[in-house]
Amino acid sequence: MRQRLFQFLIFLCLSASLNSTFAQGFFDVSPTFNKSRMTGVAVAAGAGYVFSMAGLYELWYKNYPESKFHFFNDNGEWLQMDKAGHCGIAYNLGLYGIDVLTWVGMKKNSAIWYGGMIGAVFNTSFEVMDGFSSEYGFSLGDVSANFLGAAIVIGEQLAWGQQRIELKFSYTHSAEADLRPDLLGNNYGHNLIEDYNGISDWASVNVNSFLNRKSVVPNWLNLAFGYGAQGMLGARVNPTSYNGTDLPDLDRHRQYYLSLDVDLSQINTKSKALNTVLDLMNFIKIIAPSVEYNRYTKWLFHPLAF
Repeated sequence: MRQRLFQFLIFLCLSASLNSTFAQGFFDVSPTFNKSRMTGVAVAAGAGYVFSMAGLYELWYKNYPESKFHFFNDNGEWLQMDKAGHCGIAYNLGLYGIDVLTWVGMKKNSAIWYGGMIGAVFNTSFEVMDGFSSEYGFSLGDVSANFLGAAIVIGEQLAWGQQRIELKFSYTHSAEADLRPDLLGNNYGHNLIEDYNGISDWASVNVNSFLNRKSVVPNWLNLAFGYGAQGMLGARVNPTSYNGTDLPDLDRHRQYYLSLDVDLSQINTKSKALNTVLDLMNFIKIIAPSVEYNRYTKWLFHPLAF
């Protein structure tokens, strides 16, 4: 979970950085490779990477002794919600990477391959640090999820020249977070990253992109398929008590969703700055009616769900 926190922070920092850059008037894609733009992007990315790695070490790794490089199998934790998060974050960082390298004027295929791999490489560097920490370990499951996210964004861009199926994220505060604030977060900021019971990961499909030009379906309307989980008070199993207080016996179960969504990148306004903001915020699934299925309560309808 500590990795997801830093990935999300860098994700937001990159969003703010890109928005600031574009808002200064550099909206148009360079027709040829622009060295000054590339230099600025490289410096900003390098500084952000060094800062994030240094911060990660100070907050977590320095509190635990180093060890020989070793592996750790965490594939059975959190009903794989953490793996879905790795995939989604690598996908979105890769999408940002493609956009930025296209903006600097890099050739199309080079921008797709190099930019699309940024998220996977960034995420995997954390796994290497984990591998040398006695508390954690190098997770092949996490790395696989990282590169799956990269493969999705690269594959869509090569096949269609656009992202017809977008990986998104949403969060609603869960009751479980109040029972285990030490593990699931004791404030909204921590809950947003650590509370896997309230997180949902989505594959948002742009319907119009798969239909013919005469379709009456708006080009901004998406159909979203979501995955979540609830009842988790521990990574693999639920403890029976916390701070001397008995915990309820919760059913750990997966959740599957069908909902509507909006492709914000398809909404064009008269403001290039606003268009950029919409593009950057497109990783968030909007609030909309949804249908849920899980083995515990079966079918549920949510008039408005996030």
